[in-house]
Amino acid sequence: MSDSTQDFIQFAIQKQVLRFGEFKTKAGRLSPYFFNAGLFNDGESLLRIGEFYAAAILRSGVQFDMLFGPAYKGITLAASIVIALARQGHNIPYAFNRKEAKDHGEGGTIVGAPLQGRVLIVDDVISAGTSVRESVNIISSSGATPAGVVIALDRQERGLGALSAVQEVEQQHGLPVISIANLQALIAYLDQSEALASHRPAIAAYRASYGVESN
Repeated sequence: MSDSTQDFIQFAIQKQVLRFGEFKTKAGRLSPYFFNAGLFNDGESLLRIGEFYAAAILRSGVQFDMLFGPAYKGITLAASIVIALARQGHNIPYAFNRKEAKDHGEGGTIVGAPLQGRVLIVDDVISAGTSVRESVNIISSSGATPAGVVIALDRQERGLGALSAVQEVEQQHGLPVISIANLQALIAYLDQSEALASHRPAIAAYRASYGVESN
């Protein structure tokens, strides 16, 4: 686990974006942890999450020309990432979509830079892949090319079949998925934390039931 990944997990826990307990997922599973990027809801949080995303993107080496943040959580995430990238000398355009088309002013469903070239999709987690699928359709219908997906946390658990939700996206769309951290890193972090060690057995049991080995 890299220092950046460890720092991200620690920060997410401090901000209560990553919480432990009992939570029902979209798949109807009872999960012992939950990640809600919507709780990165102040200036410091957005500054730091943008930096964590930017570092993961640059480490990956993925080639892209712009970012796309699907409504709604992807909007602020994409904005924070391009600011972080600009501070490192990479001035990248970004765009996001409206849930409903605007029928006045500039109209349309896309806000920001025109969708063109290689477009990197921003999201927090991938559960059923619905947001990614919609984003791919939006980007492709604009004549641009989806370049990949970047997420905060890869839960490394099964999607519809034997593959994880992330693996399903990679297989179905032929896109790389970059993550800042994954469940394996979270478990390693808990192993090192006396204060949080009590949560490890439940998460390990959940992984044994629904997890995949790696992506």
